[in-house]
Amino acid sequence: MKQAYIETNGITLNVVEEGDGPAVLFVHGFPDGWRGWRRQMAAVAAAGYRAISLDMRGYGDSSKPEDPARYTIFYGVGDLVGVLSELGIERATLVGHDFGATVSWSAAMMRPDLFDAVFCLSVPPVLPGGPSMLERLKSAGKEDDFYMFRQMRPEADREWADAATTLPGMLYWTSGLPDPAEAWDPMDPNKSLNRPSPIGIPPFADREDVEAAIAGFERDGFHGPLNSYRAMQPYFDEAGAFAGAKIQQPAFFAFGTEDGMVRMRAFKEGDLTGSVPNLEGYLPIEGVGHWPQLEAPEIVNEALVGFLRKRKG
Repeated sequence: MKQAYIETNGITLNVVEEGDGPAVLFVHGFPDGWRGWRRQMAAVAAAGYRAISLDMRGYGDSSKPEDPARYTIFYGVGDLVGVLSELGIERATLVGHDFGATVSWSAAMMRPDLFDAVFCLSVPPVLPGGPSMLERLKSAGKEDDFYMFRQMRPEADREWADAATTLPGMLYWTSGLPDPAEAWDPMDPNKSLNRPSPIGIPPFADREDVEAAIAGFERDGFHGPLNSYRAMQPYFDEAGAFAGAKIQQPAFFAFGTEDGMVRMRAFKEGDLTGSVPNLEGYLPIEGVGHWPQLEAPEIVNEALVGFLRKRKG
């Protein structure tokens, strides 16, 4: 692997690469980092691609602006564009998970000249146009229930601060391991993301990677990562120019059937094709929760490499 620090958009981003060939850009979510894609990077590199993963702003060894306004999806997309520019890459396929999926879907919508395909896990496209999910839930009086509102509050920094507890807890409770009656529920504050895990670091996660992430969060805190939640509604307030836009590139969406957000939203394949007319793959992974790339890496890798090979010809 090769590691480099890239200066772009007034910040420094930690970027790691493996392999040579057409570029594949991996985009992580909350609370993750470049390491969360190691199994996919290895598979992609072995298949003849240039796998690139980064610590998004606020995470790991990348810059951590204090101001939540600097964490909108516009900034996330700009950072991906900056990475490609600094690496001299003209086009890339995006692979995103969680918030990284939201940024990846958005980047594909905004910059089809740079991103030729998009493969996302766990979070379907949430594109501008009409009231946002946050606005709809707020109007319904759900501010005390829905987890994203709790993630935005100032006290969330303190609630997440004990990373040795909260990070393994999130991995466990959002996975396919817990009894569904006890698993994370986005609408139930008593079934939160960051409860202590009854088994410590779950067996599907790489202990070394999780311990490295814990050390980083204990050093830097969660203010930067949580700012992505705080900046979500401001992005939708500012993104009216993209209302009605579609993602025209070839796309693939995979998710775990035991993911709490999947259960809450109960979406179907047809719900995606309106905004993603060239959806080539829709893969529910049975028994898996919010971390398909960790819980079912072989299934994800096979789907991802197959999707990439269609582009390669």
